Amino acid sequence: MSTSYTSENPLSFIQTRVENEAQRADSLELIHLFKSWSGWEPRMWGTSIIGFGNYHYKYASGHEGDAPVLGFSPRKSATSLYVYSDTERSKELLAQLGKYKMGKSCIYVKSLKDINKQVLEELSKETIAYLKKRYGVE
Repeated sequence: MSTSYTSENPLSFIQTRVENEAQRADSLELIHLFKSWSGWEPRMWGTSIIGFGNYHYKYASGHEGDAPVLGFSPRKSATSLYVYSDTERSKELLAQLGKYKMGKSCIYVKSLKDINKQVLEELSKETIAYLKKRYGVE
């Protein structure tokens, strides 16, 4: 995910562009949860990602960019959660998360009611710790 901050207000984005009422409620809850877990304010990344914190990555291939430490995107079919780091602890936590589908590095959920929020918190904190260690996130 290589994109950058925009000036759009995340709350305005949710109110005006997220059509499903339940998904709007989930999005507002995710803002509250991610902010309390991370200490970072929500910011829009690109046109549809609400992110918390940021870090700069550079791969061995030379590809580099910026990304939020935690984030989510309320999409029509599901909400994409960007809270996963490829660690052994994260893999263990996924088994306890609940009902979701996994992409390459994001977790797709239909509703927050389908997942264990305590496990989501642990996944999020694992990712924050991993990115702090690997990329010096402050």
